[in-house]
Amino acid sequence: MKHLLIVILFIMSFDWLNAQNPTIIYVGDPMCSWCYGFAPEISKVREALPDHEFKLVLGGLRPHGTETNADIGDFLREHWEEIHKRTGQPFKYDILEDKTMVYDTEPACRAVVAARNLNPEIELEFFKAVQDAFYAENRNMLDIETYLRIADEFELDSDQYRQTFDSEECKYETAQEFQLSSEMGIRGFPSVVVRHNGQLFLASNGFRTAEDLLRTIKNIQKEGN
Repeated sequence: MKHLLIVILFIMSFDWLNAQNPTIIYVGDPMCSWCYGFAPEISKVREALPDHEFKLVLGGLRPHGTETNADIGDFLREHWEEIHKRTGQPFKYDILEDKTMVYDTEPACRAVVAARNLNPEIELEFFKAVQDAFYAENRNMLDIETYLRIADEFELDSDQYRQTFDSEECKYETAQEFQLSSEMGIRGFPSVVVRHNGQLFLASNGFRTAEDLLRTIKNIQKEGN
């Protein structure tokens, strides 16, 4: 079975894309409900591939979105219930009763970029913490206090985190990640890309179990040798 080879014409400042070491690239958005459902699966993949580097690309599900729960709340509830039934991930639904809540995912993505800039080692764990804050705790994703609380849990300096989060540089870097996701041809979240022998291959475009995904990764690497 042949797998889609990804060719990126505009690599921008992502130097790690040119590296040769085996890498799993996870493309998602912390406010993407299927990414939340996928959280246990990608954790299993990481555990199964300790010799691989893992990179996170923030894809931007609804960056700068203006829709509110009054517009899409019913759709979200059905979606969340389906994901809970399929994955077992816990959802809290109270936030859907707030009809004024704006579904803008840019701040949540930028929150992860800010954390990565301060400590690159925590990007995937911070991503998961933001997911939990929204789906399991119903925290306000447009309020920086939500992210400051998480930053404190990761022992990041609050003032430094706030300054980084609010900076134009961080906003620009986040927008660049959205563009990278588009350049990679990503059309759905969560997606997983495998870098093997310096080339990028699409392993999944949407939710998959760890077992299924690991099988695909193995096939990609076997075909590429």
